[in-house]
Amino acid sequence: MRRFTVETSKRDEMIDITDTIQDIVTQSGTKGGLVIVQSLHTTAGITVNENADPDVKTDFLRRLDELYPWNHTLDLHREGNTAAHLKTSTVGHSQSVIVINGKLMLGTWQGVYFCEFDGPRHREVYVSILKG
Repeated sequence: MRRFTVETSKRDEMIDITDTIQDIVTQSGTKGGLVIVQSLHTTAGITVNENADPDVKTDFLRRLDELYPWNHTLDLHREGNTAAHLKTSTVGHSQSVIVINGKLMLGTWQGVYFCEFDGPRHREVYVSILKG
């Protein structure tokens, strides 16, 4: 099990963590298996998405804002971050990625993202490698 920190700078943000995860796999010496990447936060998630065009991140966050507006008059959660909780539940708190020949098995345009929905904050990401 490995842990690393992510510093977010905005309320809603997608940070590419693919290289950090690949470095952890490389340092472990794992040639094959499964990597599980997890956020322990209720207002931040993990997703796999396109990492070539930055507009994908912009569109992704905008559409989540449309689905879950930050200030909804019927939200009751006293911290005022109901939208962040809903976004995290939609995106998910973890992702699994296959490892083959020591490399993350991702498509040409794919990357692993830490998704902040209630920032800026200091966050932790956990990585577990299941050798296979």
